[in-house]
Amino acid sequence: MFFSKTRTRITRTLAAVTSVAALTLILLPSQAAAGLNIVATTSTLGALAREIGGDEAEVRVLAPPDRDAHYLDARPSFMAALRRADMLLEIGAGLEEGWLPAAQRGASNRAINSGQPGHFRSADMIELRRSITMDGPNMGHVHEEGNPHFNADPLRMAELALALGARMGELRPDQADTFMERAERTAERLREHAEALAEQVEPDQRIVVYHEDLDYLEEWLPVEIVGYLEPAPGIPPTARHLRSLVSDLEGTEGTVLYAEFQPPRGAEFLERNLGWPTHAVPLDPPADSALEGYLDLMTTWAQSLPQR
Repeated sequence: MFFSKTRTRITRTLAAVTSVAALTLILLPSQAAAGLNIVATTSTLGALAREIGGDEAEVRVLAPPDRDAHYLDARPSFMAALRRADMLLEIGAGLEEGWLPAAQRGASNRAINSGQPGHFRSADMIELRRSITMDGPNMGHVHEEGNPHFNADPLRMAELALALGARMGELRPDQADTFMERAERTAERLREHAEALAEQVEPDQRIVVYHEDLDYLEEWLPVEIVGYLEPAPGIPPTARHLRSLVSDLEGTEGTVLYAEFQPPRGAEFLERNLGWPTHAVPLDPPADSALEGYLDLMTTWAQSLPQR
């Protein structure tokens, strides 16, 4: 009787060990090929990550697309998202410097610290336009590395897609080929859509913008920026500055563009006094977008200008 009970206990123990071992064998490949938990500071970066990551990536966007990403707070919810992240995508070049470092510190996640493979600083991957804050009376204001608003340039976003696909592949080598193939398709679609939209816009367009957040339109559309509603970056339009713009641009034709979250007063003043049409446009796609959302945003920018 004693030996029978002992054999029964041994049999049950071996069965349990066998089950655990079998479960481990099942889980190991799954963990090796686990998806990426990605946190992106802006919805443009989030759209790229979703398109390239597909079902192998879960993407959370921090900055609402209808808010200026310069001026957010390091919320506890940001820290919680970053604590679980395998990868952090940021614009860089000073855009998020007012809140992202604090959120990173609060997250205590070494994987996404500066210098780690899980930290992707987009501005380091491309050449930036020279910022208006680097010259003349604007010198010393904010953007000392260059203009960080390259999300308005699909050609630079195409370059960024390739760099992002490569980095995602480094973090998940088993999926590297898949990520890179999607990145290449994404880059091709961005370039093709940019070329098609540029051909639809009347050549030699003149535009006034609010901040330098739409300067990169000059890189792929037939436009020239001839003025800014801000007298200096970060300074709201003054009556004196607006009258000066009207004096400089009187008798010419053009368009005023500004971000949806920026105040319309200055643009409306130019519309009344110059007859230039004004358009409030989004700077980023919806928060849950993949590539189609960004392509639609490109179309919105282009169609705010006179068409052929």
